[in-house]
Amino acid sequence: MGDRLAMSLPQVHHAFSRRHRFILCLTTLLGLIWFPSHNVSAQQPAQDVCPRPEPGSSVPEPVDLRSKNGVLEVELIARNEKESDGRTRYCFTDGDGHESPNLRVSPGDLVILHLRNEMTDLAGNADSTERSHPMPSGKQACTKSLEMTLISTNLHFHGLTIPPTCHEDDVLRTSIEPGDPAFTYRFRVPEDEPPGLYWYHPHIHGFAKPQVLGGASGALIVEGIERAKGAVAGLPERVFIIRDEDLMHPDAPPSKFEPVVPKVLIDRDGDAANTGTGFGKPAKDLSINYVPVPYPDYPPATIEMKPGERQLWRVLNASAITYLNLEVLYERAPQPLGLVAMDGVPMGERGSDIDAPQEPVNWQTHLMIPPGARVEFIVSGPSEGETGLLVTRSVDTGPGGENDPNRMLARIVASTDAPEPQSRLSANPEPLPPARLPWLGDVTPVRVRRLYFSEKLADPNDPTSAVEFYLTVEGQTPKMFDMNAATPNIVAQQGTVEDWIIENRSQELHAFHIHQLHFLLLDYNGIPVHENFLRDTVNVPYAKGQLLTYPSVRIRVDFRDPNIIGTFPYHCHLLEHEDKGMMGTVEVVPSDSAARASKAP
Repeated sequence: MGDRLAMSLPQVHHAFSRRHRFILCLTTLLGLIWFPSHNVSAQQPAQDVCPRPEPGSSVPEPVDLRSKNGVLEVELIARNEKESDGRTRYCFTDGDGHESPNLRVSPGDLVILHLRNEMTDLAGNADSTERSHPMPSGKQACTKSLEMTLISTNLHFHGLTIPPTCHEDDVLRTSIEPGDPAFTYRFRVPEDEPPGLYWYHPHIHGFAKPQVLGGASGALIVEGIERAKGAVAGLPERVFIIRDEDLMHPDAPPSKFEPVVPKVLIDRDGDAANTGTGFGKPAKDLSINYVPVPYPDYPPATIEMKPGERQLWRVLNASAITYLNLEVLYERAPQPLGLVAMDGVPMGERGSDIDAPQEPVNWQTHLMIPPGARVEFIVSGPSEGETGLLVTRSVDTGPGGENDPNRMLARIVASTDAPEPQSRLSANPEPLPPARLPWLGDVTPVRVRRLYFSEKLADPNDPTSAVEFYLTVEGQTPKMFDMNAATPNIVAQQGTVEDWIIENRSQELHAFHIHQLHFLLLDYNGIPVHENFLRDTVNVPYAKGQLLTYPSVRIRVDFRDPNIIGTFPYHCHLLEHEDKGMMGTVEVVPSDSAARASKAP
């Protein structure tokens, strides 16, 4: 089923439209809205350092922090706390205590962000046994050799084309420890940054999964999408961040409304393995804007809309390991979703960021979103008296993957008294200027590279027993990523583009992501696609024993922007894979360093 995922892109979805996916059995789940069978009341900790709503709550909107006079200056504080059931929460709050605020900027804005680390050693061992990389005493952030622990922090501005340097978007040498002075990030949003949804999260190697899983993430929005997609001009907008978290009720039996499924297997990380049925215990719970939707009954959160109102929904999959396959149902019928942007990049013909207001958008009925990816789409509210559902359909992650079953996320309620969304797009925007560079698909690549995902299994006959994860350049030796490696895996020249063919030699779905830039997907599993937008994250389907070749994607990687000169990572965005070594680095050298790049790996 790996080639039947809707592949997170509309063109590939159409290429495979003749092959029907597993039919959802949502009828039984719909009954849970009115007949919940499990007590899901959350146990709140004594002190809410990172407060979270109760299951079934209305979905709140994150606070908007907007730039003023071309500057956004923000204080963020990294915090953590232990819940009474043993789970750990992580969060970023602003100076007023707002959790995970939306950072709203415009192209050309200066961002000044002061990050303080007020996390505490909840387990009592962060300074001893849980150390990702040793650091000599006295070393500070932005050094060549550093330590990273469960209570270290930093920030990655996912998707932005900003320099991978200290105090901008470096994650390889930046680690802020509890008690350190506030660390200041200072960067300028490029004038030609595509308008859309980006995000920020910690990127502490070895510990990215627990921190993101605990909720440390937020949205960053580059304003002006209505200047690129006239169809959204004047629309109210909502930002929805879907996160995963450890199960609230890990020992609960499946809901009695679910069909019987085979006994759930547990992988070496303690997560439920893929059942292949669309049901069963999930690897992780989900939340929407922190409203939990816990297993086994999935009590939905509530989204209110005015009857029939059109809105722009900006949806971020900030999960550590969970894939989403979103669908909106009214009276059990899938609703059209007008896709206008993916991974922060508006969809446009041959890369143009400009279209006429009357140009149709890309209408889909469900949207595949890997961890780390974003979609922005138009949705119309239900009719008065009608209730809808936002659901995620099951995703086949392969025999070695986690279980991502069918489940509800939110009830969509039509109400004339629905509150007005706090943000609305300009009704009369000025069009964006023409792109300054030729469309990426029209540029000849200077070389083709091959990379591949693979895993080391504790038991060669058990694909759920992976203990080490690799992302290897063809010709190099597979090994776990080393933060202190002196040599990058790849050297590329600024001003060029390259084609990368990325294979998956494991029996588990992986999501390829690269920092600092976007790329163009050229083909998926050998089938050409003709996308008119760029992305920064893409699924690579898992290997099956009967196939003669490994599944792969081919992407065109854009090294033309001088902002990206420096060294930065590429990795699987399932963060437990990244934490366990499925990562590499690319060094982009200045354009006058052609000789060095030509001799590089």
